Amino acid sequence: MNAKICVLGLGYVGLPLAVALAQHFPVIGFDVKKERIEQLQNGIDSSGEISKEILKESSLVFSFEPSKIKETNFIIVCVPTPVDNFNKPDLYFMESASKLVGENLSKDSIVVFESTVYPGVTEDVCQPILEQYSGLKCGTDFKIGYSPERMNPGDKEHTIKQITKIVSGMDIESLDIIDKVYSKVTKTYRAQSIKVAEAAKVIENIQRDINIALMNELAIIFDRLKIDTTSVLDAASTKWNFQRFHPGLVGGHCISIDPYYLTYIAENLGYHPEVILAGRRINDNMHKFYAEKILKKLQQIKSDKSDKEAASKGAVSKVAILGLTFKPDVQDCRNSRVKYLIKELQEYNVDVKAYDPYVSKEETEKNFNTTYVELSELLNDTQKVDLIVLVTEHKKLLDLLAKDNRDQGHNIVRLSKIV
Repeated sequence: MNAKICVLGLGYVGLPLAVALAQHFPVIGFDVKKERIEQLQNGIDSSGEISKEILKESSLVFSFEPSKIKETNFIIVCVPTPVDNFNKPDLYFMESASKLVGENLSKDSIVVFESTVYPGVTEDVCQPILEQYSGLKCGTDFKIGYSPERMNPGDKEHTIKQITKIVSGMDIESLDIIDKVYSKVTKTYRAQSIKVAEAAKVIENIQRDINIALMNELAIIFDRLKIDTTSVLDAASTKWNFQRFHPGLVGGHCISIDPYYLTYIAENLGYHPEVILAGRRINDNMHKFYAEKILKKLQQIKSDKSDKEAASKGAVSKVAILGLTFKPDVQDCRNSRVKYLIKELQEYNVDVKAYDPYVSKEETEKNFNTTYVELSELLNDTQKVDLIVLVTEHKKLLDLLAKDNRDQGHNIVRLSKIV
């Protein structure tokens, strides 16, 4: 098979993959968003994953025209898989993408899905839609496979070329072709079946979620014991087989979402998961614990003030939150738990301002329901707020705070060091 590839969905996952594949194959990068395509054609990646120089040098062709899919025979689907307001899988994007591909599917093509799902989605949900809208028969006229994404936004070390890619196909013929394509850009591991590959992907993120949940619960316990959590982890890490994770807010579009996909299918099969859901409950409520720690810090600051200042103890406390994205050094605010931390503080009548070098004033005030403040204002005026809390530790923020010891005279705490 002479692969002519279409990567459908040019976000954090699809774009780096398309760029890598374009070094070996003719590739069309497709996205339904016209604005996104026009930006990429001009060498602008708003996600910050791919530089302008790399985009300009790439042979990758960008398009928002669905008919372009017909010109290809190896389609890779990279679309979001969120949950709804009840934490149930929302397969809208998977279903819409399958419909779009089906309407433009050429005979003898292979369709590979990369999105994180519960075992069975590729064959039980997507395959019938492909057949319905293409009029073709899967296995005879086209084939399907699954190769879960392992992209880590903002991570310049574990790029597509440095990781091992799980590949799977509906049969040995499709697996061989899929493996051959992906092995051009990275190491591959051939999974036994599509469902095995789907399950492997979802448990990768579940394991991390549960490990962080354990650290979060330990942090709560150690806080009541008046023990420093970091010191405990430092000591425990001297054992050769201790796996070190860190407490913190767990957000984003993967770790805090994917566990619900497996618990959904488990409950449909009559089993109620205990550990997975317990981990989710702990992580989803950690903003309350951190808000409590911040409030205690504010009380301490007020009690340390002079008698002259004590007269204003009844005044509203003012806090500046630095870092709003769900993790450091990315521009993505999807499902950021910082929003809930801000809301919790506001419910205690704290005046919250916020700044993030990757988030605009408009998005800060609209999506986080708080007042935007420039970092320079905070650093140049020690009376601007009572406390500065570094929540998302972007390198830019760490460097600015460290430069010339500019934090002197300010009350600054790092959320990661508050336990």
